[in-house]
Amino acid sequence: MSGTRAGVETEDSAYDVAVIGYGPTGVTAANLLGAMGLRVVVLERDAEIFTRARAISTDEEVVRIWQRIGLAERLKQDMLTERPVEFVDAGGRTFLSAVPTPRGHGHPPQMFIYQPALEQVLRDGVDRYPNVKILLRHECLRLRQDADGVELTAVRTADDSVHRLRASYVIAADGGSSLTRAQLNIGYEGTTYEDRWVVIDTKMLKPWPDHDKLRFHCDPARPAVDCPTPLGHHRWEFPILPGDDEKQLTTEEAVYRLVSRYGISRDSIEVQRATVYSHHVRFATRFRMGRVFLAGDAAHAMPPWIGQGMAAGVRDAANLCWKLDAVLRGELPETVLDSYEAERKPHVKEVTKRAVFVGRIITERRLPVARVRNAAVRVLDRMPGLGDRLQDSKWIPEARYDAGLQTRPRTRATGHQIPQPWVTGPDGERVRLDDVLGGRWLLLRRGLPTAQPAWERPGVESLAVLPAGSRPSAGAVVDSEGVLLPWLTGHRAATVVLRPDAYVYAAAPAGSQLPPPPAGFAPAPQPATTTTQ
Repeated sequence: MSGTRAGVETEDSAYDVAVIGYGPTGVTAANLLGAMGLRVVVLERDAEIFTRARAISTDEEVVRIWQRIGLAERLKQDMLTERPVEFVDAGGRTFLSAVPTPRGHGHPPQMFIYQPALEQVLRDGVDRYPNVKILLRHECLRLRQDADGVELTAVRTADDSVHRLRASYVIAADGGSSLTRAQLNIGYEGTTYEDRWVVIDTKMLKPWPDHDKLRFHCDPARPAVDCPTPLGHHRWEFPILPGDDEKQLTTEEAVYRLVSRYGISRDSIEVQRATVYSHHVRFATRFRMGRVFLAGDAAHAMPPWIGQGMAAGVRDAANLCWKLDAVLRGELPETVLDSYEAERKPHVKEVTKRAVFVGRIITERRLPVARVRNAAVRVLDRMPGLGDRLQDSKWIPEARYDAGLQTRPRTRATGHQIPQPWVTGPDGERVRLDDVLGGRWLLLRRGLPTAQPAWERPGVESLAVLPAGSRPSAGAVVDSEGVLLPWLTGHRAATVVLRPDAYVYAAAPAGSQLPPPPAGFAPAPQPATTTTQ
C-alpha cells in the first residue's frame, strides 16, 4: 500500500482486472488471466474454501478449459469418470439407463467431482502466477466507474480496515446473492421453486450394490438423487414434503431413515452435513455494465438436474478472459466485450431449459402420470435409433454461438468449437490439439492452401492438417485419430479462422477467400504456448 487517505489505504498502481469472488468461476478466471500475464487482484470475503460440496459433476468441455491452464490431468486424478446414469421407478426398476457419449473435447464426457478438493487444486494453480494477488477476507463494498477504470472500495473483515484499489475491468463472480449485482442495480429475474430439498453429503464407509452409479429415483412419493462423488464421498438429495419438519429432516436420525429405504445402513455411511436449499431459475437482466461483468451464479442460476451450474460459470470465465486480454493488449477494440453476453446468455438459457425439463421428469409427483412416463420411456428405449438417442445422454446443448464475435454471413462451421483430438505435432510428439493451437488466433486448413492476405498481413499463422500416417512437418499437425479432416469436410470448410478459445470465427471452402478480420484487429506477435496434459 502506498499511503492512506481519510483512514483508507490506497494502492499505488492499478490492476488490469479485479475478480470479486474466489469460487470455481473466480478461481478459473484468476488462472486464465494469470497465465495471460495480466495484473490481477482477487477479492474474496471468506478466509477458507467452502467445505460443503455443492457442484457434484462436470463435463469434457469444462475440463478442456482447465487444460488451458495446465491443470486438467491433476484435476482428473480426483474425479470419477464415465459412470452410468439410471432413472429408477418407485419399485427400484430401471426404466432408462444412459451412458455419457463423448463430444470430441478430448476428455471423458462426464466426471463426478468433490468440489472442495477441486477448488483447492485450482487455488494452488493460481499460486504459480506472481502477477495475481489474492486478498482473502476482503469484501467489496463499492464500485465507482470512470473513463479509465473502476475504483473498488473493500473492507478487510479481519480488522474492518478499508482499502481502495483500481482496475481496468472487474469480473464479479460473487454468487447468486451478488453484492456487486445489487450495487449496479441489475435485475435478477426468474423463479424460485416452492420445493425445498435437503442435500446430504456423506463419507462412504463400505460400498453397496450400485454405489458407483448416478441414480435418479423417480418415486412420486418422494423422489431422490443418489450420486457417487470421489475421494470416498456420496451425495443424497431428497425433497422436503408438505408436513415435514425442515429442521428435523437435517438430523442424523432423519438422514439414516431417508437412505434406509435404499438399503443403506448406518455402517455404510458417515453423515458429514445435511443442509436445505431451493432450486432457482434466474438470469441477470444484463451481464455487463460498463467495465463490470457478471459471471457464474452472479449472472445466472439453474436447477442442478444436469450438473451444469458450476460448468456454466467456468464457460463464462473462459469466454470473457481472452477477450479482456485482447482488449487490454490492444489486439481488439473495446466493443468486442459486448459479445460476452451475446454468446453466453443464450447458451445458459438453453441449458437451463434442459435442466428444468429433466427435473420435471425426475420429480413428477402424480402417480398416473409417473406410470405413463415409465411405460412410455421403456417402449421408446426399445425402438431402433430412438433408444440410442435416449441412452447417449446428450442433454447438454452444444455451446454453439449464433451471435457475437463471428463473421456474417454464417457458415456451417462458424460459432462452433473445433473438436480436440490427439494429433501428432510438428515435432512428432502425440499431443492434444489445443496444446498446439496455443490459445491464439490461427488459420487451420486442409488440402492445398489458398492465400489469405487479409489474415496473413496482420501476422496470423497457418496450421495445415495432414491425414493420418503422414510424416510430421513444420507448420502442420497430423490428424492421427481421423477427426479433424472429416469435421472440416462435413462443415464444408477448407480453411477456418480459430479464435483463441478454439471457436470458429470464419470459414471458407477450397479456393475461396475468408471474410476479413474484425474491425480494429491488430494481433500482437506472440509464440504459441503449450500446456501439455
